[in-house]
Amino acid sequence: MGTHLIRRVIVPVAAVAAIVAAYALGGRAVTDMTREQGAASLRAAVLDAAMQCCAIEGSYPSSLAYLEEHYGLVVNRDDYAVTYESYAANVPPSVRVVPR
Repeated sequence: MGTHLIRRVIVPVAAVAAIVAAYALGGRAVTDMTREQGAASLRAAVLDAAMQCCAIEGSYPSSLAYLEEHYGLVVNRDDYAVTYESYAANVPPSVRVVPR
């Protein structure tokens, strides 16, 4: 009866547990990849807005807030931490976006 119990109960339970674990790990990987892509898109949007500002005004903006106020940039601060460092009016800013 021991071998019969293993085949009928334990093997299916172990298979279901393995499927659930694989699904959970796969879902996490997709979520992480989506967040990384979102960070890259946000960084590109910040740099594009800074370049647009430079083309129109003749200098790069000194702050991220300026781009938000004057160029319609929207930053999702709940999901991303953004670092915007301006060195000089004629040098593109350093932008770093990290998922939270």
